[in-house]
Amino acid sequence: MLSVGQLNEGVVLDHIQAGKSMDIYKYLKLDKMDCCVAIIKNARSDKMGRKDIIKVECPIEDLNLDVLGFVDHNITVNIIQNGEIVQKKILSLPEKLVNIIHCKNPRCITSIEQELDHIFFLADEENEVYRCKYCEEKYRSSKKK
Repeated sequence: MLSVGQLNEGVVLDHIQAGKSMDIYKYLKLDKMDCCVAIIKNARSDKMGRKDIIKVECPIEDLNLDVLGFVDHNITVNIIQNGEIVQKKILSLPEKLVNIIHCKNPRCITSIEQELDHIFFLADEENEVYRCKYCEEKYRSSKKK
C-alpha cells in the first residue's frame, strides 16, 4: 500500500472525483505557489469507489475556495494544524466567478477588451448554470451537461 507522509500544517482536499485532481491543481494555480503538494490519484474509497486526494502545505487563505466550489462542491476541505484536522470546510457553488471561466461568445465585450475581467453569476443552481455578466452567455458545468 502507498504511504504518503503526514501533513503537519496545511490543507487536505479529499473526496475529489477520480481523475479530477490535475484539473483542480491547474484551477488553484498550485504550480505557481511555493509550497509542497502531494497528489494521490485513484485511491480506494468505500464511499466513492475511487477518489483523488490533494495535500497542500500552505495556509487556507492561499487557496481560492470559490474555484473548488465551482469545480466540485462535494470536495471535503480539511484544515490541518499540528498534524490534526482542526476544521472541515463545506463548499457550495459560488454566486460569482471572476477569471475562472471565460466567455465563449465572440461578440462579448471580453473578446474585444482583453484586460476586462471575465465575470459570471450563478443563474441556475440546480443545473449549475452560470451566465456572463456582460452578454448573458450561458456556461454549464461539464458534470451537468
